[in-house]
Amino acid sequence: MSRMKKAAVILLIVLLTGCMPSQLENKGEVSGNTIAGMEKEPVISYEMPAASPTILINQFGYINESSKVAVFKGSEMPEEFYVVQEDTQERVYTGYTENKGYNEKLQEYNGYGDFSEVTRPGTYYIEAPILGRSYSFRIGEDLYGQALKEACKQYYYSRCGVELAKEYAKEKARSACHTGKSRFREEAAALEAAGGWHQFGDGSREVEWAARNIGALLFAYELYEEIFTDDTGIPESGNGTPDILDEIRYETDWLLKMQNEQTGAVYAGVTVCERDRGMGMVSYVEPEDIQSSKAFAMAMAKFSYFYQNYDAEYAGRCLRAAENAWRYVKRYDTAETDAWKFSAAAELYRASGRGSFHKIVLEYLEAGGYKEDLDETAFFGCIAYISTSRQVELTYCAEIAEVILTKAEEISKETRGSVYRIAGNPSGENHQELLLDMMYLTAADYMITNREYKNIIENHLHYFMGRNEMGINYADTEIMKQLDMDSKLIVMLSEMAFFAK
Repeated sequence: MSRMKKAAVILLIVLLTGCMPSQLENKGEVSGNTIAGMEKEPVISYEMPAASPTILINQFGYINESSKVAVFKGSEMPEEFYVVQEDTQERVYTGYTENKGYNEKLQEYNGYGDFSEVTRPGTYYIEAPILGRSYSFRIGEDLYGQALKEACKQYYYSRCGVELAKEYAKEKARSACHTGKSRFREEAAALEAAGGWHQFGDGSREVEWAARNIGALLFAYELYEEIFTDDTGIPESGNGTPDILDEIRYETDWLLKMQNEQTGAVYAGVTVCERDRGMGMVSYVEPEDIQSSKAFAMAMAKFSYFYQNYDAEYAGRCLRAAENAWRYVKRYDTAETDAWKFSAAAELYRASGRGSFHKIVLEYLEAGGYKEDLDETAFFGCIAYISTSRQVELTYCAEIAEVILTKAEEISKETRGSVYRIAGNPSGENHQELLLDMMYLTAADYMITNREYKNIIENHLHYFMGRNEMGINYADTEIMKQLDMDSKLIVMLSEMAFFAK
């Protein structure tokens, strides 16, 4: 994504010199037809080993030449530890423990064991006197690429309304679900609303949630397009389109069903409920609302922009649907421009080049509310604006870059002094926050290519994959099972897979 990279260089010059011309040169148009109340929390159960592990590692594994550090827990620390090759039981490395002493915040004794010198591909574990042994882990060349494919495939496993064939889903194969029509709550009518990704275990789906997932997935794709292949093992693999775009199209097909084409309004989602007296399940279409229409406009405009090179006709349909939703929003939304409306306008401006959308973007940026509390939704709009080849106000682009880079520095400071080398407290309860922070850090690292930021992102992957105080592989047991977290994990993995190549 060279435009964003070039823009970042210009922005850095602006920030350093204080020279802010009013506009970037318009680099051209994309022409013609090509592009001119369901909140629930899933129940997560962690299956703990008989004893909490005391040698903590990334249970997925490490890249050959990467930094490799185990965290030790225990009131007594051994002087040495050993890396053992699992199949031969041979000790291939002897290391010396760095004792970190007692950590009052965590109320535990910690130490480090650096085994970065072990680079040969294989499966290993660590053992040490007093502490015992770790879980097994791999060392290899493309582990992040493999993890990325698995994270992306979670969306296929979550498809609604279609059979998951054993050829693609293996042990997760199942018959088609939720294929019937969904009822309107206040009308004697129904809507064919099968499709999309399951948000909750009961099959409920929400438009705003879908838009956030699409935003994160396309952000990862925009930064590291070449990492996303056409061979992840879904039915569309091998069709010449990156599988991540095929997967998003499955969701946008459902989103199109959620729009009233006559008014442009978008239904909030589909809720699946159990009937009274055990009569099975029934699904309801949630009423149209303005927020869902804004989120729909953002997601569909964003997808149209990236999909135009693969299917211009479908991309054009998505853009027209986004503009239709926008007309509904414009007609009925009397409130000040919020983050969803800003992001929708930014994506519509990027895709269509229309000045009316640019005007909304500038009004929001001038108000500056995003500077105090940059949330995920506003972030997507900011990235769209600084990445577009359309005419922009460079002053606002510089301000956006400064906000993202300042946020990155705040995250970086939080990791210093952390035993597990992460931002915030390692409580196991703030994974959404940590994943969002890593998305911001990925953007900052793309702008300025900072080795420290890459290390922080990788250390958070180590944390999510087992190098944490509980010794739980959260990526496998929690994050990949909740798509709104999985999408942000995909952002992290795409960066690490790109730089590991």
